Amino acid sequence: MKESRIHNFNAGPAALPLSVLEEIRESFLNFSGSGMSITEISHRSKWFDDVINDAIARTKRLLKLDEKFHVLFLQGGASMQFCMIPMNFLKDGESADYVNTGTWSAKAIKEVQIQGKSANVVASSEDRNFAYIPKNIPFNSNAAYAHITSNNTIKGTQWADFPDTKGVPLISDMSSDIMCRAFDAEPFGLIYAGAQKNIGPSGVCMVIIREDMLERVPDSLPSMLKYSTFSSKNSMYNTPPCFGVYAIQLVLKWVEETVGGLEKMEAINRKKADTLYSFMDSSDFYRGTADADSRSLMNITFRLPSEDLEKAFVQKALENDLGGLKGHRSVGGCRASVYNATGMEAIETLVDFMKTFEKENG
Repeated sequence: MKESRIHNFNAGPAALPLSVLEEIRESFLNFSGSGMSITEISHRSKWFDDVINDAIARTKRLLKLDEKFHVLFLQGGASMQFCMIPMNFLKDGESADYVNTGTWSAKAIKEVQIQGKSANVVASSEDRNFAYIPKNIPFNSNAAYAHITSNNTIKGTQWADFPDTKGVPLISDMSSDIMCRAFDAEPFGLIYAGAQKNIGPSGVCMVIIREDMLERVPDSLPSMLKYSTFSSKNSMYNTPPCFGVYAIQLVLKWVEETVGGLEKMEAINRKKADTLYSFMDSSDFYRGTADADSRSLMNITFRLPSEDLEKAFVQKALENDLGGLKGHRSVGGCRASVYNATGMEAIETLVDFMKTFEKENG
């Protein structure tokens, strides 16, 4: 058993701010003077009303969202949104544009096809094993929506700038980079993010939906698969994942009050990523897998000269309290996920370890 915390580079569930975990621990048995745990209070109580409404308010402040945006907390993860999006927004005879930048984009496309609906793949980086973000994409002006995955955890790529869809509602899976940087939300009809990578524990999906998108939702869908069901009930049509929403609220509070907002969070994240990428670029031993102009701020993927060395690297790193550095099982290699809660100290410790490992094995 570890007596102290390690540097956590897991891709998800991932690191949470230590101060958030400490606050959860301190209040866990007696939340807000209720005499009950957050896992025991009623979701219809004022205690939980305060939690979810504060989480919504902080989301809107951080992302500068106006009143036409609704913030929802759903279950089923981001993967549930893969099917809900075409159910809610893609009518028979219509087509939606999708950009395929890796595993999660492909899964989203598959869910449209399962429903017998039309997913028009307008761009893909599959030709080079998803090592880059496509440019100059020919979006269709008559598309119902355009879907992208803003950050690709497995391949280590990220949209540096969001595409101009010429007024077509942009929908994005931001599971692994929500709240990592400031951006203009105005073009987005819907943003969704599984919480467990950058804003909370697993079990919650944050959905940010624009009012005009809610007007498209057909009445014929089952209640639990309609975004309008949850927007009309403040995410409490049924019992929400109360603990997860509470943890998200605390993480958002940390970003807003401790870090100082998304502009400052972005500056920290860029410094972290630049430190790792700069070291790898100076080394002949470590090789980044993503094109330089498509590199992710959140998931830094790299290879070593051999798979045997990669296995040894991951094992030796763990022995030195550097966890979660194994690449996704579908691609192998190594990956350092450096989400918001992963501090600069962890990055510096990892670089020092990488230097030592190279000297001993290069």
